[in-house]
Amino acid sequence: MSDFKGRHFGGEVILWAVRWYCRYGISYRDLETMLAERGVSVDHSTIYRWVQRYAPEMEKRLRWYWKRPGFSSSWRVDETYIKVKGKWTYLYRAIGKGGDTIDFFLSPTRSAKAAKRFLSKALNGLRRWEKPETINTDKAPTYGRAINELKKNGKLPDTVKHRQVKYLNNVIEADHGKLKQLIRPVRGFKSLKTAYATIKGFEVMRALKKGQAELFQFQEGIMGEVRLIERQFSF
Repeated sequence: MSDFKGRHFGGEVILWAVRWYCRYGISYRDLETMLAERGVSVDHSTIYRWVQRYAPEMEKRLRWYWKRPGFSSSWRVDETYIKVKGKWTYLYRAIGKGGDTIDFFLSPTRSAKAAKRFLSKALNGLRRWEKPETINTDKAPTYGRAINELKKNGKLPDTVKHRQVKYLNNVIEADHGKLKQLIRPVRGFKSLKTAYATIKGFEVMRALKKGQAELFQFQEGIMGEVRLIERQFSF
């Protein structure tokens, strides 16, 4: 069954719109205008629904490609603030020392439980040799408790070092800023669910832009990204 059955527009147009929105940090209304200039008449509210439906699916289908090739032995872990329905939520993120995205998780709370859940997600499915040798965080005690609990239940090797060196996290602080450039046009999310769905699209397009799936692209540059995404939807 087609992923786009029942849609007024074909899958190529829908993925085109979702990819542009998630990659370039534009508003839905601006994207509506850009598509109209190219002969595609679609309301911004429809584009929003496309993003909610297909951005998480795009991230899910591409996860193996962008996550597998670039494992780092040293993780930089931090959280940044995201406003949802007028309240601050916490986007936990991990990147390698070279800047590659490792994983992310949106939580309504900042706690040891949330940190543990995020790290468990990032570690899920990794072989022992793919797991980090060091994890660098800020001095929040929640990370230390989460890491110790993961060691106790065997999800992290006992040999993993937990560092709390501020300057080592400069790379993830800079990466937060680039992600925020994509989030800024949203001007506030309405719910945690819609925020997470949209952020999944932003994060996967950031990972592709960093070149994390280049090994699986049949062409160089942006067209390689386009074709890789289309292949996941059987184009």
